[in-house]
Amino acid sequence: MKRLQDKVAVITGGSGGIGKKVAERFLEEGASVLLVDIDQQGLDATRDALGGGGRIAVARADVSKEEDVAAYVKSAIDAFGRIDVFFNNAGIEGKVAPLEQQDTAMFDKVIAINVRGAFLGMKHVLPHMYKAGAGSVINTSSVAGLDGSPDVLPYITSKHAVTGMTKAAAIEAARHGVRVNSVHPSPVNTRMMRSLEAGFAPGHAEQAKAQMEKAIPLGRYGESADIANLVLFLASDESSFITGAQYRIDGGMGAM
Repeated sequence: MKRLQDKVAVITGGSGGIGKKVAERFLEEGASVLLVDIDQQGLDATRDALGGGGRIAVARADVSKEEDVAAYVKSAIDAFGRIDVFFNNAGIEGKVAPLEQQDTAMFDKVIAINVRGAFLGMKHVLPHMYKAGAGSVINTSSVAGLDGSPDVLPYITSKHAVTGMTKAAAIEAARHGVRVNSVHPSPVNTRMMRSLEAGFAPGHAEQAKAQMEKAIPLGRYGESADIANLVLFLASDESSFITGAQYRIDGGMGAM
């Protein structure tokens, strides 16, 4: 039997590189999937690219707005009847700049999407899992949620918050048979890294990429497929005794 046969998954940030690849793996493993994103055009394109027939649906939402979050959770329940897996993945990188040059409005936006959005997602999804007595939540943090790095303080702050939120939620959810874990990728070959490379070295993004790859013992960025394989494991019953854990997927960066 496929690892997610007949299960229902909600994926936020569903039209981004990692979200799309996770959705693809979930569909291959038998799940029905609701993709959530603020980009309706991207959602439609992702749905069309993935196929999946009646096992895929989309919902446009700003994850920082509680009414939008409640609406996408309702959409999943209306479409598929329950939620077994929640990949709480939506996030933005913010601006590359020293602390004193960071724009306060952008700081607030990063926190709103990366922290408030993750909180609201769990607030509205977990009651459905509690009712069922089972479920798996996978929060996307980052190596930036475990370590420090200069010139991206809002992002670092937000991802550390997701790490703490995961631990607290895991303890509460365990009483209901629900698991909550976080994944912590190194740089991944997606749009977000193109933005960060350009921010770290304006006009010399390729040089920035080469420097960051040198800091990874395995010598390369992660790929969306690498992250999707880990998320699939945490979503499946193969990880049934794992909760409150922080999974580095960083090419060895944490060993340095």
